[in-house]
Amino acid sequence: MKTGYNIAIDGPAGAGKSTIAKKIATKMGYIYVDTGAMYRAMALYLLRKRINPADTEQIAGMCQNADISIEYKDGEQVVLLDGENVNAYLRTEEVGNMASYSSAVPAVRSKLVELQQKLAAKEDVVMDGRDIGTVVLPDADVKVYLTASAATRARRRFLELQEKGEAADIEKIEQDIIDRDYRDMHREHSPLRQAEDAVLVDSSDLTIEEVVERIADLCR
Repeated sequence: MKTGYNIAIDGPAGAGKSTIAKKIATKMGYIYVDTGAMYRAMALYLLRKRINPADTEQIAGMCQNADISIEYKDGEQVVLLDGENVNAYLRTEEVGNMASYSSAVPAVRSKLVELQQKLAAKEDVVMDGRDIGTVVLPDADVKVYLTASAATRARRRFLELQEKGEAADIEKIEQDIIDRDYRDMHREHSPLRQAEDAVLVDSSDLTIEEVVERIADLCR
């Protein structure tokens, strides 16, 4: 039985989903479910079991036994793998490499969706991604489809790279975004689309704070 209040935020790459979702979670006192961190925790689990990244059958079988969850302790997100805080191990190159292999295995995705649904059933959560409102949390209390024009998203990315001192071509960035949108919307499994009951929020002409306030209003 579901006792948690759930907010699902979907949308294309570069729309600001994670930034907005984290701020909403802080404002509402909810758990921000970092799905990427959960995939990394699964990768760590498989590494500890000495699974070969190329052995998809073994990955599919072994991933069923992992228990991964997220909670907040002293204002910090803690990723738990079989009850152990594994934050310190998630950002290594080895874990990142394994995650890129294991996340492509359908059984890993199914298992993590199951764990995300289990977490959302008992906790107040904010989750962002590409298929949260359509697949992961179809019964979410509030669903938002957060988007922005390709030009706006390219400009944001361009400024981000400039701040880091990296060279960037804004036209190439925009084309990459358009191509990625197409791939995400036309992929076979869990394509990116707006859930029928999701509220469309276009952030092209809004500040982060204005977007957060708009979503908070929907929750109220």
